[in-house]
Amino acid sequence: MPAAHDKPERQVVMIIDDEPMVIQSIKNFLTLETDYEVLAFTSPLEALTALQARPVDVIISDYLMPDLNGIDFFLRAKDIQPQATRVLLTGYADKENAIKAINDVGLYQYIEKPWENEDLRLVIRNAIEKRQLLKRLEAKVAELDQASSDLKGLYADLLRAFK
Repeated sequence: MPAAHDKPERQVVMIIDDEPMVIQSIKNFLTLETDYEVLAFTSPLEALTALQARPVDVIISDYLMPDLNGIDFFLRAKDIQPQATRVLLTGYADKENAIKAINDVGLYQYIEKPWENEDLRLVIRNAIEKRQLLKRLEAKVAELDQASSDLKGLYADLLRAFK
């Protein structure tokens, strides 16, 4: 029987939209059809507070919201959790904002409302896969850094031993 720490991590998806019906629709779909933990917010400011308290894998945000638009939300979210994959969901699609979102916040995907649930599921799955690949890459880079440091220490020891 695997130990508790061997249990695979449950991926966390955060949804932010000022329309409660949109939030509930996506949350219900993901809760019924996936194993993801879903965090839902109608206020981007509350979502930013939550991001400071716990890590998330994917953030899906509406573009037009009263307190903060989706791009400005992602700029702040990127400062808090740069590794979270960001997806913009909007009914207000324009080329200028799409380009700004991609360039300024490192947006992973841009989805227009109304969305197809299966398309949304695929985008989230791919976003989580990207996030997991980046985590593994970061772990391998850390291992390589440690191995390099160890080799430098051995080399210094060898030099001292043969002087």
